[in-house]
Amino acid sequence: MKKEIRFYLLFFSVFFAFISCRENIDERKETPETTTSKPNIVVIYADDLGYGELGAYGATELKTPNLDKLANGGLKFTNGYASSATCTPSRYALLTGIYPWRNKRAKILPGTAPLIIDTAQKTLPKMLKKQGYHTGIVGKWHLGLGSGNVDWNQEIIPGPNEVGFDYSNILAATQDRVPTVYIENGYVVNLDPNDPIEIDYDKNFEGEPTGLENPEMLKMKWHHGHNNSIVNGIPRIGFMKGGESAKWIDEDMADYFLAEAQQYVKAHKDAPFFLYYALQQPHVPRTPHARFVGKSGLGPRGDVIVEADWVVGELIKTLAAEGMLENTLVVFSSDNGPVVNDGYYDDSVEKLGNHKPAGVLRGGKYSLFEAGTRVPFITYWKGKIKPGISHALVSQLDLFTSIAALVNSSESTPDSKNMLDVFMGKSSIGRDELVLEATSRTAFRKGDWVMIPPYEGPAINKYVDIELANDTIYQLYNLKEDLGQQNNLAGNNKGKLDEMIQLFQKIRGSDDQEIQQLELK
Repeated sequence: MKKEIRFYLLFFSVFFAFISCRENIDERKETPETTTSKPNIVVIYADDLGYGELGAYGATELKTPNLDKLANGGLKFTNGYASSATCTPSRYALLTGIYPWRNKRAKILPGTAPLIIDTAQKTLPKMLKKQGYHTGIVGKWHLGLGSGNVDWNQEIIPGPNEVGFDYSNILAATQDRVPTVYIENGYVVNLDPNDPIEIDYDKNFEGEPTGLENPEMLKMKWHHGHNNSIVNGIPRIGFMKGGESAKWIDEDMADYFLAEAQQYVKAHKDAPFFLYYALQQPHVPRTPHARFVGKSGLGPRGDVIVEADWVVGELIKTLAAEGMLENTLVVFSSDNGPVVNDGYYDDSVEKLGNHKPAGVLRGGKYSLFEAGTRVPFITYWKGKIKPGISHALVSQLDLFTSIAALVNSSESTPDSKNMLDVFMGKSSIGRDELVLEATSRTAFRKGDWVMIPPYEGPAINKYVDIELANDTIYQLYNLKEDLGQQNNLAGNNKGKLDEMIQLFQKIRGSDDQEIQQLELK
């Protein structure tokens, strides 16, 4: 009898242990994090790169083998849009998933502007942090820093780290604006406390040379608007004093940020990471490293595009060498369309030759015509995204909600659409409509049609020689039949024009209270 009791006790012990083990296995199977590791995400963002700059997008005079390889090995979008025809607004939309015109402060900012992303606001890096990601930004920021009175010699907050980035190594605004220093996690790199930095955008500091008054000190002459403090022989926008040991060397900037990006992905390869790699090329001043001088045959502007192509190739090589390429989604795009002469005499016009930065599109940076916002847009994921071409209408706005869906987050914004299947090449159905923006002016695309309202102002920006799309009448174009926007159909198609105006006003007519609710959590 005792033997039988011992047998039954042993039997039930083994049975319950087996059941418990199966339950644990089932629980692990049901947990997404244990079935598939979440992919790394890298967003590479060029600065002023036009639709026609890459070989994969039709360029014949400029060689971009690494970006072409990315495009041809992934999904190349022909209808991919930045949210604005200028830098700050597009960067705001990329990180927040909110139309930039909803934020009145989302304009081209000086180097002393306060942070324009509310620290309580949803952002792409914040969302990813909640999903276990380490988040980093390397490169251009241009979304403001601090609260309006920055002491550049102390910790600079709020900034990227306060809106979701665990790591940041940035330039505050643009390469042509002061302060001309790198800022790592809120502190100026290599700053000598005995040589404090002072910045002013209204008046110069006594005894400091400027491009306007000291042309003999310049290695690059200014054309318009860039004649204040001189750093490394280049006149800038704004006035700066001190910080000599912290000032960057322009020709080394691409190498500096590439090294930081490579170090970042290596340091975080064992956990999912999000890297926002914001290139400074081909924004002015165009200062290629000596290795790239003369390589394009198109002058410094072409050379820095070749340089940008190289740094992208080197980062992809690093991902491959570290065994991460098969588990990394790479997105490449540009913040707005191209501009040739944008403030300096740098042979960009004289050596342009047959190169067409905007491709077949009309306009460019600052413009409501297509070349202002339609830009190269590539998604690449080795082994996951089938190489091809997509004509789906997509916006950088859509990265927020689409990436959220990728990592099993339920977060979204009203302006950002879930285009994950489109970005992955599983669907050809993009968004149906999109509001386009350029320097506080907006236009509307729906399907193949684009409507541009009347706007006062010059038709052409005389400094950069770009058509701005300002006119006294409505403009209506069928992009399927007229991609170059040469035939205004507004007068002959009143029904379509009225439909476009009504739909546009329905979206664009948000009041300030609605805007605030959209921006915050």
